[in-house]
Amino acid sequence: MHPAEALERIGHLLERGREPTYRVRAFRGAAAAIEGMSVEHIQQLADQNRLRDLPGVGPKTERVIREALAGQKPAYLRELLENAPAPGEGLEKGDPIRAALKGDCHTHSDWSDGGSPIDVMARTARDLGHEYIVLTDHSPRLKVASGLSPERLREQLAVVDELNKKLAPFRILKGIEVDILDDGSLDQEPELLDQLDVVVASVHSKLRMEATEMTPRMVKAVSNPRVNILGHCTGRIVVGRGRPESQFDADAVFAACAEHDTAVEINSRPERLDPPHRLLRKAIDAGCNISIDTDAHAPGQLEWLVYGCARAADCDVPVETIVNTWAADELVAWAKS
Repeated sequence: MHPAEALERIGHLLERGREPTYRVRAFRGAAAAIEGMSVEHIQQLADQNRLRDLPGVGPKTERVIREALAGQKPAYLRELLENAPAPGEGLEKGDPIRAALKGDCHTHSDWSDGGSPIDVMARTARDLGHEYIVLTDHSPRLKVASGLSPERLREQLAVVDELNKKLAPFRILKGIEVDILDDGSLDQEPELLDQLDVVVASVHSKLRMEATEMTPRMVKAVSNPRVNILGHCTGRIVVGRGRPESQFDADAVFAACAEHDTAVEINSRPERLDPPHRLLRKAIDAGCNISIDTDAHAPGQLEWLVYGCARAADCDVPVETIVNTWAADELVAWAKS
């Protein structure tokens, strides 16, 4: 195993296990420092005790490099593989749905608040068996997440075009997670939204707005013909100190989703698992389409689809209503219709 591969694998497993970002970056940074180097060159640096002269290489990452050079599976990698199994234990009920998924409609890159470049996210998704991902970095208002200005989004679209030439037949679909503003309007230029393949709209601000204000705000957004998917509808966080659900008239919001053919997202992030079962069942009863997404901010998080699939199985979501079981062309045609 090339030392860079060992470091990348450790970073992936840490991401999957929701470890702190700084820890992940330590291993990914060290991997980047030796990426493209021959094993012989790395061995020469090790023999000269110069590995730590490389940017991002510290005591723990040096140990991984040396163990990989010695032909061993690094001890830290073995530990993670033994103690951090892939998501799925106890979630087998969602396996048929997971097998039907062709892509992921909600992912982030380091253009906003993700941790990895677009091409790394795309290649990881491809290696997991996806046919496509939708790149949905944040919109301008979400400054804490480095939301994309119109100018930066235009730059990103050009980058995606070039990557798609290299990655074909895998596809990166052009998208955005656009903020739903206080009045229900969308946080991006309409003409730019028209250029995208898929638009996810989410509430990120004033999450404790009274239901009498939140309901019309959400209804206006999901009724907008440019919106295809309603992201993490309650905004809840279910770990640590947590965050309560936003209050809104779910019957009214999901009726609007069904009327305007806006899918309701099952957000697979373990700290969100949004919507709760009772609301997911309401969305199904209302006749809404569903999108099962990871909201991944790192490559290792792309494996989290199994959590959303298990929730879909719990609530008997009809597979044919899950938009990311559709091929890319079908998904884009639906989004544009």
